[in-house]
Amino acid sequence: MKKFGLIIICIAMISISGNAQADLQKDIIKTSQGDLSITFIGHASIYFTFNQKTIYVDPSVSSGSDFNGFPKADMIIITHSHGDHLDMKTIDLIATDQTEFVSNEVSYQTLSKGKFLKNNEFIDMSGIHIEAVPAYNLKHMRPSGQAFHPKGEGNGYIITFGDTRIYVAGDTENIPEMANLENIDIAFLPMNIPYTMTPEMVKDAALLFMPKVIYPYHYRGTDPNLLVELLKDHPEIEVKIRKM
Repeated sequence: MKKFGLIIICIAMISISGNAQADLQKDIIKTSQGDLSITFIGHASIYFTFNQKTIYVDPSVSSGSDFNGFPKADMIIITHSHGDHLDMKTIDLIATDQTEFVSNEVSYQTLSKGKFLKNNEFIDMSGIHIEAVPAYNLKHMRPSGQAFHPKGEGNGYIITFGDTRIYVAGDTENIPEMANLENIDIAFLPMNIPYTMTPEMVKDAALLFMPKVIYPYHYRGTDPNLLVELLKDHPEIEVKIRKM
């Protein structure tokens, strides 16, 4: 595993006019190809700014923001088709005719544009390497017995910015495929039940692939500080709590 080279040099509160939550947190990460900015919109929605491009993941009003006044999207990445991840009204607000799209196959049927990836497929777009990885439930099921997120349908993504690998897990549990993840610098791991993981499951997931930094996200109804306590004996994994 490569030596950890991430340096978070700034945590700031930024104001974006016209959105429902005026103050959003932003971290700036040093990469081999310049600064990467991560803006934490809320719930499952984040956006990256890298080499003058804005890349959204799962932009949705479920984040608590209405996206008015947000930067236009150079790329939009969708993990799966649930409404708190695929929100066409929000997409119409931030997309332009030049916006590139990457999604799972079911979401592509709604978007009708861009490229879709199946689990374990990858693509290079605008100098960014994007790899789709599995995201699904093993334990948590609907009353019918069907998984909230069936195997093979949704995607997590490993997005590479320069030498920095960021894993956005989507809606998933601590599935065995996580043991195949390598050299993950930053991991966004979901933490709410019954849809994704308990804090204990997130801990188990982290120990499968040992990311350098974890940002809990999609944690509505769960105290993310529980994960800090669970991982206190693993100082090699840093847990960073942001307003999500």
